This record gives sequence, C-alpha cells and structure tokens, in this order.
Amino acid sequence: MTTASLVPVILCGGTGSRLWPLSREGYPKQFWPLASDRTMLQVTAGRARGPGFAPPIVVASEPHRFLVAEQLREGGISGARIVLEPEGRNSAPAIAAAALLAAETDPRSVLWIMAADAVIEDEPALHEAVSLGVEAAQAGAIVAFGMRPTAPETGYGYMEAGESWPGVEGVSRIASFVEKPDLATARGYLEGGRHLWNSGMFIATAAIWLAELERLEPDLLAAVREAVSTAKRDLDFVRLGADAFRRAPNVSIDYAVMEKTSHAAVVPASLGWSDVGSWDSLWATSPRDSMNNATHGPVELLNAEGCFVRSEGILTGVVGLKDAVVVVTEDAVLAMARDQAQDVKKLVERLKRAGVPEATTHRRVYRPWGHYEGLIQGDRFQVKKISVRPGEKLSLQKHHHRAEHWVVVNGTATVERDAERILLRENESVYLPLGSVHRLENPGMIPLTLIEVQSGSYLGEDDIVRFEDTYGRA
Repeated sequence: MTTASLVPVILCGGTGSRLWPLSREGYPKQFWPLASDRTMLQVTAGRARGPGFAPPIVVASEPHRFLVAEQLREGGISGARIVLEPEGRNSAPAIAAAALLAAETDPRSVLWIMAADAVIEDEPALHEAVSLGVEAAQAGAIVAFGMRPTAPETGYGYMEAGESWPGVEGVSRIASFVEKPDLATARGYLEGGRHLWNSGMFIATAAIWLAELERLEPDLLAAVREAVSTAKRDLDFVRLGADAFRRAPNVSIDYAVMEKTSHAAVVPASLGWSDVGSWDSLWATSPRDSMNNATHGPVELLNAEGCFVRSEGILTGVVGLKDAVVVVTEDAVLAMARDQAQDVKKLVERLKRAGVPEATTHRRVYRPWGHYEGLIQGDRFQVKKISVRPGEKLSLQKHHHRAEHWVVVNGTATVERDAERILLRENESVYLPLGSVHRLENPGMIPLTLIEVQSGSYLGEDDIVRFEDTYGRA
C-alpha cells in the first residue's frame, strides 16, 4: 500500500453483547483474540501500518482508554491519537470527531473508516479495494465497501450497486440501502447479484465528510466541533468535551450521511469478511475438524457435530450435541443452539435488568497499571489477586470503610503507608489500617503479584479517595 496521507480511523466503541459471556461492556470483543493470537483491535490496526499510512485515529470509550493504549503498544502501533467519547453516540459523531481532528492537519487527508472487530481473510485483496476507494475518494466520492454475499445472511444490512462511478473502474454508485432483510428477501439478493453486505468500512476525504455533515446534520457537526475545540489532551488521549458531545444526536453514519448523500459509492469486494457479530459467525470463520466442529481452549468432544465450543481455562466436555454453541468463562457458561446466536443479546438485556453483574463485567478487571481478580467474597471480607506491570503504580489513596492486608507472592513491591515507605519481597506482607493513605508500586523488572484481603463494613470499588494518580484519575 503506497497511497500517501491515508489516515486509518478505527471505531473501537462497541460492546459486542452477542458474544457474551466472553465479550462484555467492561472488556468487549475488540480486545479479545477471537480469530488469531492477536486481539481484534491489534489485527485491525495492523492492516493499516507501514509505508503510505499515517498513524491511526482510534475512537474509543473513556473506560477502555488504557486497554486501547496498551494493546496498540503491544501491537507495535505508535503515534496513535486515541479519541475518548464521554458516552457512545453511534458512528456519525465518532466519524465527525475524527474528520475534524484530521482536518486540523490537512482537510484533504483521506480517511479509512473501519470497525475494530471485523475479520478479513484476504488482506492483499483488501488493499487493492482500498486503493480503488482512495482513487474514488479523491474524485469526490464517499466510498463504502460492499461484500459480495456468500449466503442469505439476515444479520447484515445490504446496499444495491448502481451505475459505474465516472472515471473510476470497479467503483459503482449506491442505488439504495436496505435494512436487515428476512430470509426470503436475503435469498433473492443472493440470487440477484446486485446487493452487497454493508461492511461498515468507508473511505472519503476529511473535507467531504465535514461538508456533507454540515449540509445534512448541522446540529451534530456543531456539537462535535465544540467537543473537539474544548477537548483536553493528556498522555495519548484526546478527551472530547463531555457536555457538547452529549448534545450530538445518537445516529449512525448510514442514516446521517450515506442514505442521503449524492456522493455515495461502493467498491464490491470478496475479502473473506465477517463482522464476527455472533458465535455462529465466529464458527463460520474458524478452522473446523472433520465433524465440522470449531474449538478453542481445553475442550474434549465426543460424537459432537457442527458445534462451536470455547473454554477460557476450565476443561469442557461436550457429548452428542449437534449445531450447538458452548462458551465457558471463569464466571459464566453459555449453551445454546447455533441458529439462535442472534438472541444472546436478549439474554444479556434480561441479565442487566435483573442486576446480574456478570452481564457487564468480568471477574478480572483491567486497570492502567495491570489488573485484579476477585477470588473469594463473604460477609465483611473479600480476597483479590492483584497484578501490577513493571514500573507501574496505583494511585495514592485511602478508604473510609475497609482495611487491607497485602501479601506479595511474586515480584517486589514498594508500599507507601502514611509517612512510611516499605519494600516487600515474596512471602512478605503489610497491613493497611482503615483510613491510612497508601500506594502500591512495582519497582522491579517482572510483574508484581499479590493477594489482597479486604475487611470492613463496605467493600465496593467506589470506596476510594484519590490524592495523586499517574493516569489522571485523581
């Protein structure tokens, strides 16, 4: 790929609830290695790295900011601008923010908009399609990428290819957009050959995005423009102005622009694309055995056929099931017929209404310094395992309702406790009385692991007063 000034824009704000219990709001699917040994975000960013690509603009939610930064760093992606939405407002405000930021440098910049969580098997074909898209974008088009359907899929939106775009062979105008169809209609689209799956990828210049948003959604653009102008910039992050951004209408780019603009064009392509929107679609893109089963993790099958079975650590046995999905995590199990994969979202919504914490959060919770896991919880006590990366430290803090014991099991810890500074090695411990001002740091070269025992009348994560924080949370 050699096109100059191509700016990847990665939309990283989804929750992927149809892939519960693996994907949850606290740690959604784009941060998991679903189709390879790299996370979906890392794979997506890696498609747009190298000569001809500018550093990416990644639009993500505030709670995921350090996950994004860490995964980009681990993936070898440098120079990214991570734009933080104070709340999700759908794709149109996110794209508006990216276009405004890119236009600060060069309004003629060509933006490649893509979701962080799609599978694309044929990357050379992808880059050929992107080259066509850039050519059409520089001729004034807003280019979508339409995937040639391989099945009568009812979970995707469609677009109908029309007449050719003038002067750019292989690119067509978009004649119409179609919502997710019923099965009979989808079969007709497959047979007709004119309809394409809407992949959610787009290419256009920053200037044309802004001009069309100004014409079609002026209130949205005004709100996002104010959010960008009042943004705070710290570390790797651009924190959009919250009050202004929340005034932006919650609308997708399809509704806001693509269905109304006269600039809409499409590049038809066959890329081995999937949005991995359900366990069934992940099964379809996974390697399968002679009985059509796809597995991940410690799984043993007997007389199973057409199944998807994934375990995140617990040995999982499946006997005699056909066309089923079984997903096992550390704190939840999903078992269902594969053809009902779209209904997982309904289950998650029911769990949310019931206040079940596993609907949205995992036992392992990630923080900018590392992560912690809940191990045991009882009346007035709980036990956690805490892991701190080398060179990182927690905030200087105190608690009103709990005391804590820390026992180091791996690595070295530096502990601040009121006026004291204490060095702990493996099998050494410290007591932190209720109300003491304390801080934990890993001064070593290997991860620090410790066991924390909390005791007190209230053990919620919101019982914390921060005085200093490396990560801007105080």
